[in-house]
Amino acid sequence: MGVLTESILDVNGMKLHIIPTEKYKTNTIVFKMKAPLEKENVTKRALLPHVLQSNSKKFPTTSLLRSYLDELYGATFHVDLGKKGEYHVISFSMEVANEKFLSDSTPLLEKAFGFLAEVLTNPNIEGRTFNQTTMDNEKRSLKQRIQSVYDDKMKYSNFRVIQEMCKEEPYALYVHGQLEDVDSITSEILYEYYQQALAEDELDLFVVGDVKEEEVERLAANLFDFKKRTPKLIDRKGDLNTSDVKEIKEAQDVKQGKLNIGFRTNVYYGDEDYYALQLFNGIFGGFSHSKLFINVREKASLAYYVASRLESHKGLMLVMSGIDNKNYDQAVSIIKEQMKAMNAGEFTEEEINQTKAVIKNQLLETIDNARGMVEILYHNVVSNENISLDHWIAKMDQVTKDEIIKVAGKIELDTIYFLTEGAEQ
Repeated sequence: MGVLTESILDVNGMKLHIIPTEKYKTNTIVFKMKAPLEKENVTKRALLPHVLQSNSKKFPTTSLLRSYLDELYGATFHVDLGKKGEYHVISFSMEVANEKFLSDSTPLLEKAFGFLAEVLTNPNIEGRTFNQTTMDNEKRSLKQRIQSVYDDKMKYSNFRVIQEMCKEEPYALYVHGQLEDVDSITSEILYEYYQQALAEDELDLFVVGDVKEEEVERLAANLFDFKKRTPKLIDRKGDLNTSDVKEIKEAQDVKQGKLNIGFRTNVYYGDEDYYALQLFNGIFGGFSHSKLFINVREKASLAYYVASRLESHKGLMLVMSGIDNKNYDQAVSIIKEQMKAMNAGEFTEEEINQTKAVIKNQLLETIDNARGMVEILYHNVVSNENISLDHWIAKMDQVTKDEIIKVAGKIELDTIYFLTEGAEQ
């Protein structure tokens, strides 16, 4: 028995993923909709889940919808948006108590399925338009979500480095869409897009908990009926020209400079050398024992924070740091030195083993949480792979120093972005 087992079934136009576990006293249901990131649809997709979760035909106001959740022993329900490589992913997540642990026999799993089906397939529409008051409220909220990236300078600099680095690529699009497109989305346009998304998106329904597979399959088959579709797949390995390093400095009224550096790893989730890349990132900047943390923050005292992270489905590694404006040249220089050191194999077996242990702990901690389990398993959907967590951990354990050096040789510096103090430009 592996650390994480999953049954995958084709049910009425979607993939049903059942993850049986006795770890929790709750059951978690996550419905994911995946489509390629597209400029003309990104803002509609960002608005749609919030309109759907506000109310439905059966629960025509938000307070009625929320009070029904309270009746289900305080079930929780929320929506989320994410980018996974060049895909835009909408998630509807629900957590409900497992009736096994309750004194009364309310069929909570069945009711939770019914509620999710209601929200997704029976929206609050008049003819072929969404309820106008809901639209107006949610458009206002969406504008605030888009605007908030400009107010949080750490988020803003992360957003800007990707925008500059991936200028001609869909990945540059912001997950919450574009401010200038919000007003033009009418109730009719959104309803039309809703129908298109349910007909064309890749749909996955995850159920995690102490559940019976036959019951889950029966509920899913009875309540959801989508038409068969062929998911739209993207070639992850586009033609990326990184011959010239871009250097962008942007002045704003900030007390602390934000230095963000983007690298192309040329390695993706599912590639044979992906496991070596994970270790590379951990030793380079992923953890508190990493080269960036020790050399930029501890030894040189240049950064308030510094770390690197991978975007595994897009083949990127991003370095984020907060520095005083005067320390820009020195910080960039030390970060580049650490990359050279990695290429030259200037790291020890002890660092490799420590990083393997930390990544393994991180993965096992992630699956301590039901939604974490779903996120781990969803990597396979996005990449069209079938990698078990046991395989992932075993492959990582086998990575050698030479393999880390080899993967270091594939990584290319692409963009240096610095948000610095000064008059707004």
